[in-house]
Amino acid sequence: MIDLHSHSNISDGLLSPAELVEHAANSGVRVLALTDHDDIDGLPEARAAAAQRDIKLVNGVEISVTWKKRTLHIVGLNIDPDDTALKEGLAAVRSSRLERARQMALGLEKAGIQGSFEAASAYAEQSILTRMHFARFLAERGYAKDPKSVFKKYLVKGKPGFVDHEWMSLESALNLIINSGGVAVLAHPGRYEIKRTNMLLLLEEFRALGGTAIEVVTGSHTAAQYVEYAKYAQLFGLKASQGSDYHGKGISFMGMGRLPELPSNCIPVWQDWPEVNSLLAA
Repeated sequence: MIDLHSHSNISDGLLSPAELVEHAANSGVRVLALTDHDDIDGLPEARAAAAQRDIKLVNGVEISVTWKKRTLHIVGLNIDPDDTALKEGLAAVRSSRLERARQMALGLEKAGIQGSFEAASAYAEQSILTRMHFARFLAERGYAKDPKSVFKKYLVKGKPGFVDHEWMSLESALNLIINSGGVAVLAHPGRYEIKRTNMLLLLEEFRALGGTAIEVVTGSHTAAQYVEYAKYAQLFGLKASQGSDYHGKGISFMGMGRLPELPSNCIPVWQDWPEVNSLLAA
């Protein structure tokens, strides 16, 4: 089993990098990418844990970008975590995340919800503040039945905790990934609610800027979307990736080890990764 999209508590997951690797191993995952939001600090711990469990760890990250006033996520795989430009670029994004969190807290305060910044910070501990940390706080206080419901009620466009934030450009994110030796993957495209015309424009630009693959099989996609995005991959000559987007029990679209195989007409993003293919063949 290959899972190329997952999160630890370095960003908005529940498990430490080592615990995440342990969970992946127990779930039958042989190749795992740790792709925390805008942060790569968990990779050394995850790599050490993977060596103990005979798992191939792929160095990864998930970068937030703004494209045509929409927030998109780009996963970088096989990046060099020691690349100076990558580290500086991610640090800048993390800094902007903190300011967004303060603005989110102000919006929630106006809606009568006090103390959200402090509470979300406590959930985050030393990691970056994300919407998921706010969602966990609001769910625990009973403002919605679970974190997923919190997003719909408080944290999406038009709701009190939504902040229209300008992230890194698509070009800048792809440059950081590619110049650090990695491959760029458009994460969970089915979540963006982009109609076909704009999806075609996005994928054309993504490919022109050096994008390599799109996530076809991912935790938030339906079976119909597996087929749909496999067709987009073929149309643009892009490879296909897969990942659970696992964050932890109760806050994930899908558990680890449950991903179906890529559609047969897809070219896997790992096709030319000999270390992965040799592991899978063993």
